[in-house]
Amino acid sequence: MLFGRRVRKMKRLLIVEDEPLVAFDNEHFLADLGYDIAGTVDNAKAACAMIARGGIDLILSDVTLRGSNGREVALAAKDADIPLLFVTAGCPTDAAALSVGCLAKPYPQRALKLAIEAVELHLAGEAPKRSVRGLTLY
Repeated sequence: MLFGRRVRKMKRLLIVEDEPLVAFDNEHFLADLGYDIAGTVDNAKAACAMIARGGIDLILSDVTLRGSNGREVALAAKDADIPLLFVTAGCPTDAAALSVGCLAKPYPQRALKLAIEAVELHLAGEAPKRSVRGLTLY
């Protein structure tokens, strides 16, 4: 670690969001932060296809998707051993078994950034340096 900067391990993100403005904002905000956006999709079928291709470090998924369900995405992610963070208004009751955590909507973009950083630390067995409002880690 040089000058207190941590090397980012979660670089390639998949965004699963059916609200176009939220998807667009998240994609551009995270790309501006230096993340590689593997894709932005609006349904479970497309997300599962991306998961099958591999090369994803973290999935950010809404639970309620038009015509499908984010739980399907979470199950596919779990089978592929890819961490998933639910980014949703209401986490499913079995979210702890399906994901690494849940970030409650609505959230400011800064909270999304901090949530991704907290997930990375959590998966490395470290405690996040600061709490993130609306974030629950499992």
